[in-house]
Amino acid sequence: MAKTLLRNVRIFDGSTPQLSPSRSILLDGGTIQAILPTDAVDAVDTIIDLDGRTLIPGLIDAHFHAYASDFDFVKLEKLPPTYLAQRGRHLMEDALKRGFTTVRDVGGGDYGLWRALEEGWIIGPRLFYCGRAFSQSGGHGDIRAPHEDDALCGCAGKGILAERVDGADAIRKAAREALRKGAHHLKIFVSGGIASPSDPIWMLQFSEEEIAAVVDEARRRRVYVAAHAYTPETIVRAVRLGVRTIEHGNLIDRETAAAMADAGAFLVPTLVTYDAFRRSGVQEGAPQHLLDKLDDVSTQGVVAIRHCRAAGVKIGFGTDLLGPLHRHQRDEFRLRHEGGENAFEILHSATAVNAEILGMEGLLGAIAPGAYADFLVIDGDPLSDLSLLYEDSQAIHSVWKAGEKIA
Repeated sequence: MAKTLLRNVRIFDGSTPQLSPSRSILLDGGTIQAILPTDAVDAVDTIIDLDGRTLIPGLIDAHFHAYASDFDFVKLEKLPPTYLAQRGRHLMEDALKRGFTTVRDVGGGDYGLWRALEEGWIIGPRLFYCGRAFSQSGGHGDIRAPHEDDALCGCAGKGILAERVDGADAIRKAAREALRKGAHHLKIFVSGGIASPSDPIWMLQFSEEEIAAVVDEARRRRVYVAAHAYTPETIVRAVRLGVRTIEHGNLIDRETAAAMADAGAFLVPTLVTYDAFRRSGVQEGAPQHLLDKLDDVSTQGVVAIRHCRAAGVKIGFGTDLLGPLHRHQRDEFRLRHEGGENAFEILHSATAVNAEILGMEGLLGAIAPGAYADFLVIDGDPLSDLSLLYEDSQAIHSVWKAGEKIA
């Protein structure tokens, strides 16, 4: 395979809180073969001088929805699958251009999209998917309005991002089907949410038997369960039953953070989705029930992160954006930084910690021999100036995936 030598570059490796001295990086096809002194000479096909820029691992978004191309989930339900897939393709392409070389889809992304990416039919980030997330009837993934009844035709709320399942046997079967279709993880809703019309945030969703059943199926396939959860009660119960990642978690208090740390659970905060809805949700056509629920959780995410940092919980990086708000993906960096985290903590979350969540330590989220050659080249040092990665920044010089310059 073709070998490329990138010369004269400083490295953030995903785990060390300072940049390396100037180095050279030897790429062998899609992987990093070696990190060498900057004046190293090797038999290579191409030499590229990066003029002292900074190289960091490709960013990982651990809470992404490739098919959430509209705020209105009812509208999404009515779209032809082929049309929906094309809209998803554009969301993936744009995420890669923003520097996200990997995404973890936690509701909707499927085998077909994954295969198209793997075979190069479309260009986008590496995809880790769960298929449809699991919701109880009347839960966060149930998009039916309170007046709707699908008893006659069975067509309402059929599920693009989520699947309705009730009972331990039903969720066990659904989990087995998702795993048969190649799911890298499973996702459940255990509390109410913002985008759904009929469930309050505090609602305790799924029985303990149902949660235990899906966790058991995941463990026996050597994968894990992620849970949408906001309140302390729902989170403590979820991690006690074996859920590995808590998505959002805005209402976490000190006791809940301690329970998560004891269980070895991860937090994946998504501050940007609430901020984006506040800034432009009305103009972009977000439904009123969504906007009405924002106040219940939107201002408390930063406090939850602080509790988790103090307790030693590992914190990932996600966005959970819908429709046209996907363009704000990199604004999560600004919000986390304004919330008090330092640049290293946030970059570590978006690279090495997210790679650990995916079970891809050393391959993703790292600049090291044997890692995939997914990285960004930055004009400047993001460890000393995180604004280089903010939404409106032009500092990303180039985006590389599998050893190839993408943008």
